[in-house]
Amino acid sequence: MKVAILIGSKSDLPTAEAARQRLSEFHVPAEIHVASAHRTPEKVERLAHDPETDVFIAMAGLSAALPGAVAARTLRPVIGVPIHKGLGLDSLLSVVQMPPGVPVAAVGLDAADNAALLAVEILALKYPELTAALERYRAKWREEPAPGRSTEPA
Repeated sequence: MKVAILIGSKSDLPTAEAARQRLSEFHVPAEIHVASAHRTPEKVERLAHDPETDVFIAMAGLSAALPGAVAARTLRPVIGVPIHKGLGLDSLLSVVQMPPGVPVAAVGLDAADNAALLAVEILALKYPELTAALERYRAKWREEPAPGRSTEPA
């Protein structure tokens, strides 16, 4: 079981570390790689063909070509995380507007936490022990209010 986190540049490292930290809470091994769809396509190719990787999380800003470049090279799930640089809209649209036949699951801008949780949910289909861990996480999450969320019932 392994998740590969690919980032377009070193400046995206804090977001990638947030995803790796969440994955480690579920005891899911994750490796972070700097691999640009434009500057190092050979590295993207090599990483996309790693037989040990079950799920990819690809993070990039601006044109955000990395999630699509990974998805074009693998049949494994790819989760795209648009990184907020400039307006952020360009990277968001690049991740969600994939051409037919090359799907990428998309989460919100800088949403490394959701990308990691989605990766765990995908892995739980193959590794059922993760289902119990997700159930415990959700139960805890319901008990602790998130910042900005009211503790009063709706």
